[in-house]
Amino acid sequence: MRFNRATALTAAVLLATSLGLTACSSSDSADADIVTTNGGEPQNPLVPTNTNENMGGRVVDRLFAGLKYYDANGIAHDELAESIKTTDRKTYTITIKPDRKFSDGTTVTAKSFVDAWNYGALGTNAQLQNYVFAPIVGFDEVSAEKPTAQAMSGLKVVDDRTFTVALKQPSIDFETELGFAPFYPLPEAAFKDMKAFGENPIGNGPYQFARPGAWEHNVKIDLVPNPYYRGGRPPKNKGLRFVMYQSYDTAYSDLQAGNLDTLDIVPDSAMSTYKKDLGERAITKPIAYKQAVGIQTNVAHFGGQEGLLRRRALSMAINREQICENIFHGIRKPARDFTARTLPGFDENLPGVEVLNYNPEEAKKLWAQADAISPWSGRYEIAYNSDGGHQGWVEAVANSVKNVLGIDAVGVPYPTFKNIRDLINAKTIGKAFRYGWQGDYPTMLQFLTSQYYSFSETNNVNYNNPEFDHLLDAALAAPTLEESYKIVGRAQALLLKDMADIPLFDYVAAAGRSEKVNKADLAWNGLFDFEGIEK
Repeated sequence: MRFNRATALTAAVLLATSLGLTACSSSDSADADIVTTNGGEPQNPLVPTNTNENMGGRVVDRLFAGLKYYDANGIAHDELAESIKTTDRKTYTITIKPDRKFSDGTTVTAKSFVDAWNYGALGTNAQLQNYVFAPIVGFDEVSAEKPTAQAMSGLKVVDDRTFTVALKQPSIDFETELGFAPFYPLPEAAFKDMKAFGENPIGNGPYQFARPGAWEHNVKIDLVPNPYYRGGRPPKNKGLRFVMYQSYDTAYSDLQAGNLDTLDIVPDSAMSTYKKDLGERAITKPIAYKQAVGIQTNVAHFGGQEGLLRRRALSMAINREQICENIFHGIRKPARDFTARTLPGFDENLPGVEVLNYNPEEAKKLWAQADAISPWSGRYEIAYNSDGGHQGWVEAVANSVKNVLGIDAVGVPYPTFKNIRDLINAKTIGKAFRYGWQGDYPTMLQFLTSQYYSFSETNNVNYNNPEFDHLLDAALAAPTLEESYKIVGRAQALLLKDMADIPLFDYVAAAGRSEKVNKADLAWNGLFDFEGIEK
């Protein structure tokens, strides 16, 4: 989701300190049973189809349940789906389980899904995740800037528990995708005032808001188990508190002091010591998460052929291996594609992958070719959010570029993740920026369709190549996974040729739990298996 959701792992926003958190924890005896975990201010109200970043996504996925859910290993299981039937992977009949309810006591029906999906697809609603509905018949009419229909013709309610879905072409990913947040159902109450609903969501997932106003902006979000939930992710704890930190260093200090129960990102400052600091409470796991530098094509010097040459030069000017070792102490791996190496079908030897190798001489040649088109002026800036623990590696990337290309290259901090995401989404950031993608469901196509489809609202770099779109469509329509992987390889070779963005690192998660926690495991995408945390 989010994520990834264009997500990015950030620790985000404001004003939780060791003292403040201790005060919160000790002021109410019931709080001792609540799992405290790091979070950040969500970018938008908590509506599933409009939440495409990590901090909102980790909460949305607790509040809602879909037709499928993903276990800690990334395996999809039926959740609300009683059956999903298809003979051609193009037309589906979906029956949901009986007597499933939202946290306000109203029943989850087939209409709850169909209405939610149509809301997400409708162009005038401008939902960030609307691209996921593109395979459904009628999406084009509904998603247009001036829609010619209000509902997708490929969705039909049959009865209270049954609906049908017609896709434009067969999809090898569709059934797996149905646990992804945009496919969650919504209660009727949501459509009265969606923004207000997002501030106090009514979901059908394993948790619910602890009280009206449980989202204290820039401070915390409190969740408790949802008594109506009957799915495959029953909470093994008495609630979650997502505490919003200004820095990972503060969060790590709280973890060590026992004032924070789980932390999913160890700060750079503790990378070399966290295993010794935490002992058996240290957690290390390869995950489906990538980090990249993007730059939008409306930025001076980065459009057309000049921009292509400069992106390729910048990629070859970055010493990924050295940064992974010196900054991250091996808890990152140099990127070899545009997805993540933990995903099925990953290929580290794609045609054209040499553009991700450190090659100073070739970088200088490419930069000179770009200068012949239009001489470089100004400085190369990489925007990052200060609340995400990115300063060290961004400055290392900038220094590598500066040393190889001889240009002024710097990191430019923005206070919060929300600040930078708002500018990226508005296409007004005007400089390069760090961004990550954390898997929403465990396939390479999830990474690629979300970030590089020409019509995706989470295509942050304005990449637009009809040949690439056609290859993704072909990969989705492939008869077998093996054939799909081959086509995905061709699509990624095209991304490398076009240098859509600059892939940097794949993540090996470094996380930890406090002495108060008996069990806490990281899931396949680097987030905690929140329902499974035992205290």
